Amino acid sequence: QAQLVESGGGLVQAGGSLRLSCEVSGSTVSFNAMGWYRQAPGNRRERVAFINLGGLTNYADSVKGRFTMFRDSAKNTAHLQMNSLKTEDTAVYYCNLGRWSGGAKYQSYDVWGQGTQVTVSS
Repeated sequence: QAQLVESGGGLVQAGGSLRLSCEVSGSTVSFNAMGWYRQAPGNRRERVAFINLGGLTNYADSVKGRFTMFRDSAKNTAHLQMNSLKTEDTAVYYCNLGRWSGGAKYQSYDVWGQGTQVTVSS
């Protein structure tokens, strides 16, 4: 069974940067992609980005040009580099395993990390 552990969250001022990491362990044969999601208080969980095994990435419009997702296959880790952070980026960020089926089609499976809090102050 796959397990995910996020790290790297924290408090940062608007305009600053953070890098989140998601370490994957266990069996991942059923998955061919990973995603980052976030959930702010009172809001639904939304997908921020995903990456497939080939390195293809897809981003939500709200983070395009500011966030970059990449993988370190040797370390079974995925990262989310977040630059030019805004107060509206404040949320708990979760990584996820899923399946990519072409284009922007990402299906999340019920495999989540515990989340890491990102707080952006004005």
